[in-house]
Amino acid sequence: AELPPPYTAIASPDASNVPVINCRVCQSLINLDGKLHQHVVKCTVCNEATPIKNPPSGKKYVRCQCNCLLICKDTSRKIGCPRPNCRRIITLGPVMLIPEEQPAQPALPVQPDGTRVVCGHCGNTFLWMELRFNTLAKCPHCKKISSVGSALPRRRCCAYITIGMICIFIGVGLTVGTQDFARRFHATYVSWAVAYLLGLICLIRACYWGAIKVSYPEHSFA
Repeated sequence: AELPPPYTAIASPDASNVPVINCRVCQSLINLDGKLHQHVVKCTVCNEATPIKNPPSGKKYVRCQCNCLLICKDTSRKIGCPRPNCRRIITLGPVMLIPEEQPAQPALPVQPDGTRVVCGHCGNTFLWMELRFNTLAKCPHCKKISSVGSALPRRRCCAYITIGMICIFIGVGLTVGTQDFARRFHATYVSWAVAYLLGLICLIRACYWGAIKVSYPEHSFA
């Protein structure tokens, strides 16, 4: 939360020993005479509020990007700016550290959901934003594709082997059962070739899924 900056009593042009403080927005001097009982004071130059005391118990200060000073519960995670020309929704992180001598900064965003994945190619860890496993991921370090989890390549490999063997058996059946017919109608050879070609393609794809690298999740933020 934003903490009030320290103030020091200095000489004023109009009177001596009058406490003043610098505005947290425009750095102009604000006269605190008669205002020390308040928690915040308003700058007469930029019309923005500056805290001079710690917030009330259970509250905290938050400075919007439009410089509006907000007071909210210390357990709040989202607050809205009340200014009509702003209406920004501010997402507060679990901890907000704002140095006293620095102007207030926008609230820190919440850590995004995701899964830390160890690449199966290079061994580096990267954040995978998909919230489901059994999918493919591209490592930002080595730029190679791998499967997140081993279930997807195992299922794909079994499926392609099954389809490929069915196509080959169909091709063998056509070859044996239509030999005499093929001697008269040569177009029958095309059906043989299609069946064998589909079976070969499926077996090649099965080899691809059987050899694909697997990346395993290390940690989940979700």
